[in-house]
Amino acid sequence: MTSPLTTPAAPSPAVRWTPRLWGTLLVLCAAMFLDALDVSMVGVALPSIGADLGLSTSTLQWIVSGYILGYGGLLLLGGRTADLLGRRQVFLIALGVFAVASLLGGLVDSGPLLIASRFIKGLSAAFTAPAGLSIITTTFPEGPLRNRALSIYTTCAATGFSMGLVLSGLLTEASWRLTMLLPAPIALIALVAGLKLLPRSAREKDHNGYDIPGAVLGTASMLLLVFTVVQAPEVGWASARTLLSFLAVAVLLTVFVLVERRSPGPLVRLGVLRSGIQIRAQLGAMLFFGSYVSFQFLVTLYMQSLLGWSALHTALAFLPAGALVALSATKMGSIVDRFGTQRLLPVGFGLMVIGYALFLQVDLDPVYAAVILPSMLLIGAACALVFPSLNIQATNGVDDHEQGMVSGLLNTSVQVGGAIFLAIVTAVVTAGAPETATPQAVLDSYRPGLIVVTGIAVAGLLITLTGLRSGRRPQRSVVVAQSTMKETETETERVPVRD
Repeated sequence: MTSPLTTPAAPSPAVRWTPRLWGTLLVLCAAMFLDALDVSMVGVALPSIGADLGLSTSTLQWIVSGYILGYGGLLLLGGRTADLLGRRQVFLIALGVFAVASLLGGLVDSGPLLIASRFIKGLSAAFTAPAGLSIITTTFPEGPLRNRALSIYTTCAATGFSMGLVLSGLLTEASWRLTMLLPAPIALIALVAGLKLLPRSAREKDHNGYDIPGAVLGTASMLLLVFTVVQAPEVGWASARTLLSFLAVAVLLTVFVLVERRSPGPLVRLGVLRSGIQIRAQLGAMLFFGSYVSFQFLVTLYMQSLLGWSALHTALAFLPAGALVALSATKMGSIVDRFGTQRLLPVGFGLMVIGYALFLQVDLDPVYAAVILPSMLLIGAACALVFPSLNIQATNGVDDHEQGMVSGLLNTSVQVGGAIFLAIVTAVVTAGAPETATPQAVLDSYRPGLIVVTGIAVAGLLITLTGLRSGRRPQRSVVVAQSTMKETETETERVPVRD
């Protein structure tokens, strides 16, 4: 694997953005937009779903958890499948499944069927996400063109998430079913456009067979890990069930690593993780999304439960962060070209830390313009810098035949990080829940959770700062290694690192 982008890229010949190229990017952005939209819309609709279908709180949880389980559990398999069977084919089939599952989710009258449809949607997203990202990285050449495409692509995720919060507040007023049905027509339009616009990709040749044992072990370990983390706050972190589940995950992952080391065509080539830059990208993705999704969870509780804000009012409070990300979409590519991901990531995490720390000052009578709005703008700026930079850093320098694998690995880090850190923050808040639930006591129980969120972002800042220090070493050479299907990496050239 070649070294990902660590410093500003050298100028490259201008490449004309043709209408077909824009069309390809828009189709891929639509799928990413739908993934984020679907995740954010369902949360606001849960009370209405429970009332209409007569579901308990524990059952309602699985409407969210079912999607996370399918998505996070199968991302590694989805990424490698895209490499082996063709990115275009995998993307379009999974997008079609997503559309059908969306339609069914809006029509069913049973809790278990709704949860099943959510799991299928998560499963299909586990294939569209890495396939879509790898189509971008193999269609747009590395450098300014790809950086611009990835910045627009990742911005669509943040925009979809923000719009989902607002749309869910509006649609749920009419019917919760509309929040389930809305993605279906958008997915169908993207599917038809994709049939016309997406470039055809050949199946990988000479891949040394299919890693069936690795696929089974990798999928089983990720499914069990996500399931255990999601259930731990309810059954107890120290319960026998949770501890035995984590032990089983450790055993499965150990066997998975042993299988991958010996497989001629592994599901995940472990040599990819020998790069410190790649490791920082994967850890950064876990910490970035884990901190943000936990922050959003706590702030939503704070605004709706303590301040009495409506779902729409809460969504509008988050909107400045999403709007800032959306407005920066076309500029982020040139910013990455100029400064490099290794410089932008610490800046982004630093802004995130400041935003979270500022929000710790909230009380029961907050002044929106003095505390909440500045926090949202700082966090929005952080998302605009961090999310595109992580995607660029993780996928640059990777051979085409491994783009799906690395994309699946990155998305797995995002989902697993979100699940683990949200569960930890939830446990911290639950442990501090007051016996007498006065508004001030409840707010005080939220603060330790917000401190943990801030600490997660600080960890991300420290990890990315190690990359900045290595990038400042003058005249240091970075080994650039060619990807192979073997565990060893062959040194091919040395490129001087510039300040």
